[in-house]
Amino acid sequence: MYKKTLVPLDGSLLAEAVLPHAEALAKSEHAEIVILRVPTTPPTEFLSRDPMVASLIRKDIETESEEYIHDKVTVLENEHIKATGVTREGPVSETILDVAEETHADMIAMSTHGRTGISRWLMGSVADRVVHYSHIPVMLIHPN
Repeated sequence: MYKKTLVPLDGSLLAEAVLPHAEALAKSEHAEIVILRVPTTPPTEFLSRDPMVASLIRKDIETESEEYIHDKVTVLENEHIKATGVTREGPVSETILDVAEETHADMIAMSTHGRTGISRWLMGSVADRVVHYSHIPVMLIHPN
């Protein structure tokens, strides 16, 4: 039924709580997992007044993201799960939806912070936006 699942990760243990669920589904369906990392990079003017330093910081963020994705894909492959990795910059929820379409994913699996009240209103919810605008099923896992 599900042959390709997009799993967006931000590097936190909270986001990674979805992995056991996505792995179990991938194993049972002989499906592929696409790990996505959308690094949050501050605008260059906030990184440093020196363009060279700002460029180095951006490069470090990019390198860290690529290494993170590589490590996660390697772990999945060692579990005999077909896996690929994607790193992309942009607005997080929109990028998740774009990559889901580009990779022809038939499901998105992600963790949710479960924020409520004022913190949800102030920070917004990536999961809410993905669920609202996705044209494919979205599996949300609360880390608790």
